Amino acid sequence: MKNTVIYLYALGLALFLAGCQVEPKPIAYGQANCTHCSMTVADNRYGAELVNDKGKAYFFDSAECLMAYVNEQPEQAGKAAFLLVTDYTQPNTLVNARDAHYLQTKQLQSPMGMYLTAVADQAAAIKMQEELGGQLLTWNEAVKAVQHHERPE
Repeated sequence: MKNTVIYLYALGLALFLAGCQVEPKPIAYGQANCTHCSMTVADNRYGAELVNDKGKAYFFDSAECLMAYVNEQPEQAGKAAFLLVTDYTQPNTLVNARDAHYLQTKQLQSPMGMYLTAVADQAAAIKMQEELGGQLLTWNEAVKAVQHHERPE
């Protein structure tokens, strides 16, 4: 009986600890609402996510909404365990937002009209730029573009 109680205690502790892991959550496209603009996160090529240090996930319908949120609430970015954007070339695939490459071109309409498209692979981003025009931005440059509402002409 004593071994059963110890086993159940250990199992319960293991399940509790597994539930507390800080990790990205899948975006429920068509169901989740954007934390910044409250629109439904619908396009699986543009979703974004912030996971704070406690494991709470915040979903965004685009990289620009994530960037606007970070601009307005820098303390949230400071507590972020993960800042993620969807790789346009691989829908439903979240990548590190700070490492992504951002193509800003009128040829690709992003959900919030800043024409920002995130791409994980630099070579793919350069190829897209050659085909579609526009400019490539880093995370910091894209955050500033969103802050100043800079759109391509």
